[in-house]
Amino acid sequence: MHDHDTSERLASYADVLAGELPDAWSSSYLPPDAKDDLAQLAERIWDLDLVSESLADHPLRQAAVLSRPDGAQLVVLDRHDERDGFLVAAVAPRALPDEAYRAVPEPNGIALADDPFLSAEQVAGDLLARYDHALAQVRHNALGGLQPSQPDRLVLTWQPDGSVAAAPVGNAAGTVLEQHGFLQDPQSGIYRLGADDTQAQARALRAIGPQLEALGIGTALQHPASRTVPTTAPASTPPTPAGARASASRVR
Repeated sequence: MHDHDTSERLASYADVLAGELPDAWSSSYLPPDAKDDLAQLAERIWDLDLVSESLADHPLRQAAVLSRPDGAQLVVLDRHDERDGFLVAAVAPRALPDEAYRAVPEPNGIALADDPFLSAEQVAGDLLARYDHALAQVRHNALGGLQPSQPDRLVLTWQPDGSVAAAPVGNAAGTVLEQHGFLQDPQSGIYRLGADDTQAQARALRAIGPQLEALGIGTALQHPASRTVPTTAPASTPPTPAGARASASRVR
């Protein structure tokens, strides 16, 4: 059972850790009565090793979530062994499709000592480096080789099936695309214009240029770039509940 002192210790540790990490991280504490939030968080813990094994025996009862402005998240949780300290693990982004995670190795979590200042160095030099690399791979996969658009430049990419796609764009550009038949995928945010009617497609592409230019947004039309993000790890499945993965590995 978690008492007040234990909860306060975890929250305070996470606050200090967030302040010591590179870039701007914030910390939020999830208490034992936040059962739904804890359950959803447990399903997104991106680990197949230490943290997964721990959650198999000790389901998540409290946690602290560290968040970075770009959407990256880490979770700090209790360490159930004879040593002081905590565990920290990466959190898989909520909005990306499962297919984007295939062939991307899990940035498995690590154990931390009871000193958040030393732990920040360990997280920055180890877990964060692997997490950022995995995030880049997953986001690249989700884009399907598309070059991301910029606030002042919309990149349209021809697809092998003849459709045209654009990586996530701002609200203004997105409205223009939707007005001309582009449909947005709710998970990846990518806009696509089908090739069922090539004449309608051509009219749409001609029309959006001047409209976007009036909004101060340039356009570029290109063929898809080759997908060359390297990985040396074996293929893995999309993130699934860490506790369930650990249980399955023990059954085998």
